[in-house]
Amino acid sequence: MRFPRLPILDAYILRELRGPFAFAFMAYLLFWFINIFFLAADYIINAHAPFFLVLRFLVFRVPQSTPLAFPFSCLFASLLAFGRLAGDNELNALRTSGITFVRICRTPLLCGLAMFGVSYFINETIAPITTDLSTRTFYQIVYKTEQLPIVPGFFRKDDATGNVFYVENIENDHKTLKNVMIFQNATTTPFRTVVNAKIAQVRGSVLHLVNARVTKFKLNGETDGDAVNKDIDIGLPIGETIEQFVNTSVNDPYAINSKQLKTQINAMQATGQGGSALGVLKITLAQRLAFPFAAFISVVLALPLAASIGKQGKNLGMGFGIALSVLLLFVYYLMMSAFSALGKNEAINPYLAAWAPNIIMGIAGTVMFYRVER
Repeated sequence: MRFPRLPILDAYILRELRGPFAFAFMAYLLFWFINIFFLAADYIINAHAPFFLVLRFLVFRVPQSTPLAFPFSCLFASLLAFGRLAGDNELNALRTSGITFVRICRTPLLCGLAMFGVSYFINETIAPITTDLSTRTFYQIVYKTEQLPIVPGFFRKDDATGNVFYVENIENDHKTLKNVMIFQNATTTPFRTVVNAKIAQVRGSVLHLVNARVTKFKLNGETDGDAVNKDIDIGLPIGETIEQFVNTSVNDPYAINSKQLKTQINAMQATGQGGSALGVLKITLAQRLAFPFAAFISVVLALPLAASIGKQGKNLGMGFGIALSVLLLFVYYLMMSAFSALGKNEAINPYLAAWAPNIIMGIAGTVMFYRVER
């Protein structure tokens, strides 16, 4: 079979892009890996943690860096490739022969969209799983256990019943829970219920609380008689096994996908919870799409910038490309931090705060694109 081949121009530009992209991508991941390694080295030296256990923690953390690794790599590759083409007057030759600047940029723009898709896929599917595994591996290092432990002190909410579970600790058998507290909303009475138990046993899909103390109260603090101590059974969240119940990844916004995070936000809004915690979750949800899309925005910004620099950029070499890429990424990070702070406090809409850096960079790139084309 004869497969369709890329046009000569697109294949030529693609070859110019792939080398710098691979270099920047590996350099960014290596920098991320080394940075975390220095933070974890204390556990190897002072806590005598097994080296391969620490290595597993580091490897599982790497996918979390991809939302910014792809934009940086796209930015660096576009700056270097088109800086070289402009410095050798190849862009002028192509445009003189009647090829528009937009047509020349078609391949890198499509590559930017493709990298946006790849980054979003990794951020939604691979990164949540590895983040949860890395967190549990970290606690495995701290507690020096042979199995992945359960992170102590976790909350769980049953969306079906409205019950909120708090568990201070759990034994290695995954069936004995310590210091359990359950909040139950009022349904048929104006009283809410708080159930406390020092020990609870998991029996199938039921949580058996031993000598539990049941207290009923109104919002104004009025209680319904004295607290009662008795053994009671309360069902676990519907459809969940004990392994799913004690998996604390549901409390970490970076360890769940966008659908699960959106469900958590809706549950908090339905129960009247808000404030900075809800703002943080909204920004995190918006950044799930905004950060990967920055890969495309970086290409839109880099192409006209590289074409404008021309020979000056080529004469300064790869070091200039690295420095300019780091500078632009630093500016993006500053804007992201500033707008995130405003979004968390709901000074501006959290979703707008997450997308503001992309909008600003995108407008700047579009204006430069128009000027170069003219």
